[in-house]
Amino acid sequence: MAHRNPTPTVDIIIEMSDRPNCPIVLIERKNPPHGWALPGGFVDYGEAVETAAIREAQEETGLTVELVEQFHVYSDPNRDPRQHTLSVVFLAIATGEPTAADDAKALKLFELWQIPANLCFDHDRILKDYRQYRSYGLRPRLS
Repeated sequence: MAHRNPTPTVDIIIEMSDRPNCPIVLIERKNPPHGWALPGGFVDYGEAVETAAIREAQEETGLTVELVEQFHVYSDPNRDPRQHTLSVVFLAIATGEPTAADDAKALKLFELWQIPANLCFDHDRILKDYRQYRSYGLRPRLS
């Protein structure tokens, strides 16, 4: 019997450290599921998750990011409607002018209190956890 395992992915919360209030980068997805999302994507075979995070950030935003820390792992089997994935989420900083590229239709900087409602995957939960962490220093609870 073949093993069925979750597919590893990465998501990156990119803080633009050269702007007031360090807004974060969200992309509008070109491919289904449509909506706003954190930059990120699939980890390639033989690739470290840190390398995948830096690569995906570069491919989707044009930014060279500095990973600050590994934030949390999200693995709810229903987090991605396409298949069971698990996401290693990183916090990163960047400077410069981000531009939408690869599978990003658009890109926008958002203050934490202005996050759009139409987020893909479980990115609403991730960003809620991130706001709690930034505001109160509370890490996400293990589910």
